[in-house]
Amino acid sequence: MNEERYILFDEYLQGELTIEGKNDFERQLLEDPEFASQFEIFKDVQFQLANKFGIEQERQAFKENLTQISEQHFGKKTKVIGLKPWYLAVAASVAVLFGLFFFNYNQNPVFADYNNPEQASFTVRGTVDETLKKAETAYNKKTYNKAIPLFEAVLEKQKTAEIQFFYGVSLLEESHYLKAEAVFNQLKAGSSAYKEKAVWYLALSKLKQKDYEACKQILESISEDYEGYDQVEELLHQLD
Repeated sequence: MNEERYILFDEYLQGELTIEGKNDFERQLLEDPEFASQFEIFKDVQFQLANKFGIEQERQAFKENLTQISEQHFGKKTKVIGLKPWYLAVAASVAVLFGLFFFNYNQNPVFADYNNPEQASFTVRGTVDETLKKAETAYNKKTYNKAIPLFEAVLEKQKTAEIQFFYGVSLLEESHYLKAEAVFNQLKAGSSAYKEKAVWYLALSKLKQKDYEACKQILESISEDYEGYDQVEELLHQLD
């Protein structure tokens, strides 16, 4: 991710884009999954840094470290001025790339670390509805905004736990939290093979919203028999 993209992300979040620029940005979020993913990562990094650099002494130490990194690795002295959030994010990325962990803190887990949506495979089980085929294709291409209305059309005629689950995941990927959680709660209340997965995704929904306490409470309700319990344990450990 280059510096210009960081600046664009920051300008959008700060409300500094023109109406046309804002519309172009939001259209790219819908049409470009990689762009949308980078934007989510940027927001997560910005949130973490905003929490960790609230003390002026820490900010000053960070500036000094950034200058040293620039001189050591790029052979030139960087003029470090008042740091905006995007600059902090750029600097954090540089630090990670060089393995220079000069700020030592406990970082909260982020949604992207645990978000590994499985592939949908409705079509391998015989003849399926044409709309469902299109929903599967859109979902597997991670164009969730296109998959959502297709899943909704299918669910009006054919309501199965499997289709509901992938619909819920699509909603969560697009940050439609209330709708996603409603779907997962329905699955949680049932007895299908997606019952425990739905609870895991309820926890991920809270994680994405940075509601860490709610996330932890949901994780603690998941049975040890759940096939992905190793991830549950890992996330619980990160939240402690």
